[in-house]
Amino acid sequence: MRALRGAGGLIKFHDVTLGYADRDLLSGVTMKLAPGSFHFLTGPSGAGKTSLIKLCYGEMAARSGRIDVFGQDLGTLSRDDTARMRRRIGIVHQDCQFLDHLSVADNIALPLQVAGQEADDQSLDELLGWVGLGERASARPPSLSGGERQRAALARAVITSPDLILADEPTGNIDWDMSLKLLRLLTELNRMGKTVLMATHDLNLIRAAKAHVAARVLRIQGGKLQLAGADL
Repeated sequence: MRALRGAGGLIKFHDVTLGYADRDLLSGVTMKLAPGSFHFLTGPSGAGKTSLIKLCYGEMAARSGRIDVFGQDLGTLSRDDTARMRRRIGIVHQDCQFLDHLSVADNIALPLQVAGQEADDQSLDELLGWVGLGERASARPPSLSGGERQRAALARAVITSPDLILADEPTGNIDWDMSLKLLRLLTELNRMGKTVLMATHDLNLIRAAKAHVAARVLRIQGGKLQLAGADL
């Protein structure tokens, strides 16, 4: 697969707090995702991993503090500016959704259509081959295995050549071997210069990744974000 265009992503949190009603889920969060970095985000179920990822692309709003995305204060962006910002971010959810009446290839190409662009057949074929779905291009999503769905979701996330990849528990519903394959794809994107933030509760996967990528580990504990040490 050819290298994807883009100059890398950058997100900064400045003393960010996120709360529901009278309870803070996250408080005092300060972090920086430098261009070309790879970060894991871990913590127990319900700690706020998904919420932190949603803060990164404006799906949720902070109660206080400031979030800069690509050098812009997220809280000051208009709806159109937010839409343009999100085109530079590829998102992979744990429970990935597809349009079942469209083929895998057409589902992957959808973000380009939304952005008013046409899919290049050769580039789409290369992308399908890169995620190992070249022979499944015409299949419908209901026929895909869990691992195939996650690889299709990753292909859809990177079809627009984003600068930043946000992956929210992408290996939560697949087996170990497929988890390693998906991890290898994410590390390859990182070697291309992409910034990657991957949420996972699987410490074994993080340990396996450290042999292949210079990743930092962020851990949410008690509503606080910490840089995890070598105890992983």
